[in-house]
Amino acid sequence: MPFQSLWAFERGALWAMDLDGALPAAARSHTAATFSEAAPGAEEALAAAMGLAGSRAVQRRFAAGSRCFVARIEGAITGYGWVSQGEEQIGELERVLRMRPGEAYIWDCATLEPFRRQGIYSGLLAHIAATLRREGLQRLWIGASLGNRPSLRGFASAGFQPVITILYIRLLRVSHSWLVGAASAPPALVADARRALVASHDTRAGQPMTDHARERGSLHHG
Repeated sequence: MPFQSLWAFERGALWAMDLDGALPAAARSHTAATFSEAAPGAEEALAAAMGLAGSRAVQRRFAAGSRCFVARIEGAITGYGWVSQGEEQIGELERVLRMRPGEAYIWDCATLEPFRRQGIYSGLLAHIAATLRREGLQRLWIGASLGNRPSLRGFASAGFQPVITILYIRLLRVSHSWLVGAASAPPALVADARRALVASHDTRAGQPMTDHARERGSLHHG
């Protein structure tokens, strides 16, 4: 089992985008960035962009069915974002986002330091949304810590809407979560978000999440 700290505290937000209507125009990037899905063979380049010592973690994500989309300038990766369907662990909240068919979760996104504040992040999110909409998906979820203002601005620029705020606290084995619906979110969407967020031990088979699943998902984005 992976090490679990004695306590945990996180304040986060879950946002969503429904893909059945017209997609909002992406915020214009001030760079010549292009957006695409990472192709096989990009593991080493992705690992380098993510600051990893090797590509094994990237390979495990692909093997588990996750996809990665990237922004590039002159061929070099300047930003990335991962996408999962089905179930994904949100490590900071020690919870699982359990998605229905037709839903996906965008996670572990970042823009490399020299290329921030140029609209790359919102452009990448818009590209992911357009791609998944063409594939027939109906809804995207994305989350960030409340203190991560750049990510929240990127969500809004790309056309996501806030759904719930989440306060999670745990001391030893005692934990509690508070989920508060956003005033602007439709009640049905808030209910869907509450349904989708379940405790890590509450899986379909009644078994704990695997160690592998615990290492994957992330609430934070860059």
